[in-house]
Amino acid sequence: MASEEKKRGLGEVVKAESMIQLAIALPAGCLIGWLAGGWADRHFHQHWIGILGILLGAVAGFIQIFRTASKFLSDGR
Repeated sequence: MASEEKKRGLGEVVKAESMIQLAIALPAGCLIGWLAGGWADRHFHQHWIGILGILLGAVAGFIQIFRTASKFLSDGR
C-alpha cells in the first residue's frame, strides 16, 4: 500500500516537473538567444544579430515545448 502511494506521489512530481519545463522553455530560449545575439552584435559590429538570436531562441523554445508535450501525451498521462 505504501509503495503504491510512493509511486503515485512520484508520478505527480514527474508531471509537475514536465509542466515547469514547459513554462521555462520559451523564455529561456529567448533569453539565451538574446544574450548570444547581443554578444555577436558587439563582436561583429552589427545591429541585427540580436533580433535573429531572439527569433532562433523562440523557435528552439517552441521545439522544446512540442517535444515535451508530445512525450507527455504519448505516455498516456
